[in-house]
Amino acid sequence: MNGTDKPIGYWLKHLHNLIDEQFDATLGDLGLDRRQWQILNVLSGATRSRGEMEQALAPFWPDGVPQLEAALDGADGLVTRGWVGYDADALTLTEQGRAAHGAAAERVGETRLLLLRGLTPEQYAETVRILSVMADNLEAALAGRAADGKQD
Repeated sequence: MNGTDKPIGYWLKHLHNLIDEQFDATLGDLGLDRRQWQILNVLSGATRSRGEMEQALAPFWPDGVPQLEAALDGADGLVTRGWVGYDADALTLTEQGRAAHGAAAERVGETRLLLLRGLTPEQYAETVRILSVMADNLEAALAGRAADGKQD
């Protein structure tokens, strides 16, 4: 039995779980999980409101609902550690947060290289393109179904 005997849903879920596990192994000793890394990475580009953060991170969180409070304000939260500061609704990386992001970014880059080993840039781009088309197909079908349901 080879890998093509399993459906795409299996491989998508399996890969997602492995990526989470690899992030835990890669960033665990820095006290970061994958979701906190995503917050640091988004904030490395610009200051964001909580609403902007939730929108940017929604696709990566279970059920599409970011749990920012735990990631930011919990016992091991990024604000608690002094890596993220906020003023009113604006979240930004502190100097310590930028240093933590830099250390984590190097490791994440190594993880990405590991993930893509054996693939050409063209193969990666084609894989992403194919997955995007599949997602577009299902989004269109679901939107059509929802529109049909509203007409009833």
